[in-house]
Amino acid sequence: MTDHTAEQLSLNVWTTKGWSLGEAVAGCVEQGVPGIGLWRDKVAEHGLEASAKLVREAGLTVTSLCRGGFFTSPDWQADNHAAVDECVALGTDVLVLVVGGLPSGSRDLAAARAAVTDGIAELAPYAESRGVKLAIEPLHPMFCADRAVVSTLGQALDIADEVAVRTGCRNVGVCVDTYHIWWDPQVFAQIERAGAAGRILAFQVCDFLIPIPADALLGRGHVGDGVIDIASFVRAVREAGYKGFIEVEIFNQEIWDTPGDQTLRTVIDRHTQLLAELD
Repeated sequence: MTDHTAEQLSLNVWTTKGWSLGEAVAGCVEQGVPGIGLWRDKVAEHGLEASAKLVREAGLTVTSLCRGGFFTSPDWQADNHAAVDECVALGTDVLVLVVGGLPSGSRDLAAARAAVTDGIAELAPYAESRGVKLAIEPLHPMFCADRAVVSTLGQALDIADEVAVRTGCRNVGVCVDTYHIWWDPQVFAQIERAGAAGRILAFQVCDFLIPIPADALLGRGHVGDGVIDIASFVRAVREAGYKGFIEVEIFNQEIWDTPGDQTLRTVIDRHTQLLAELD
């Protein structure tokens, strides 16, 4: 495989969910993928120290760790401090935050969003002291009630700005995920805003499939199989100054049921096609 094929590509381990962490690392090495995005449950299964050693000896760049957040839940502090410490151990400076939905029994969306801002403001100084950046990931509005009361890049950037004012910390930014924000009419203006402030910390791609499956969380597909103009997002984040990895993160039962090496090959092929479209 050529260097061009592997350029900027990162495999998020949830894309090959059936693989253990060891298998995902081996697959990346075998197929020439230089980056890997980690999930904490996969790391826990393998052991934190063993995971750190594994990715380090494989020569892979850990592009992000998912996830911290859920600031609308009680007792979020200990888990988020642990997530920051895991980033340090694994050699990544990006912790992706899924901020949390409405508290059980609540309909107070404004209060939930305020709690998210308060939580991130509380966490940011500790993360900054450890050299870790907090990437707020807006989720599609259909997940507002149960997973993330932050649905747009604009909302996420407003939180980052507010945290900076309150704490002086500059380590809060955004994770740009095509699946979640492609629909937003302000998205490209907000990508430009994020880039100007140096707040694009992670870039995740996959496609949005229709019809939407019964479990909407699993309605993601390989680049090119859905309705998103992903090339436009790549151009936008590049023009905004982002020079990091393109991390492919897919939740899809059919893809999870496919052998991991075949899935990774498809990821690489679609990535190569995407880069060729941009040239």
